[in-house]
Amino acid sequence: MLLTVLREPSQNGATLGQMLMDGVHECFTLEDEVREIPGEPVHKWKIPGKTAIPKGKYRVVLTHSNRFKKVLPELLNVPGFLGVRIHSGNTQEDTEGCILVGEEKYGPVLKRSRDAMVELMAALQGVIDEGEQVWIEIKDRDE
Repeated sequence: MLLTVLREPSQNGATLGQMLMDGVHECFTLEDEVREIPGEPVHKWKIPGKTAIPKGKYRVVLTHSNRFKKVLPELLNVPGFLGVRIHSGNTQEDTEGCILVGEEKYGPVLKRSRDAMVELMAALQGVIDEGEQVWIEIKDRDE
């Protein structure tokens, strides 16, 4: 399975986007501001807890989150980042470098985030139970 996050340009410290599941709309996304400078190492542009992850393709696994006390999707081998997850949340303050999901968006706020997370987790668990890998590709909408 391939998840794709199509990012809009960042505004006011937040980055809205759309998540596709194998090319079909799944939900909306919210991340921190994109600060990536192509060709520059992550440590030169990252502000911890306030920066979206670099564009790229990452393996997704389901692991237990100590912070959230439940199993959540985790992105592996994200350069310069550890513990990047997909989880519920409503505003940029909830991200800390992670990807938030929601069924609806109103300005820079996601709504029905828990509903989106339940649907996403069910889909991911089903695919993983069948032995398939899950990947996520992060890119700009205009790519």
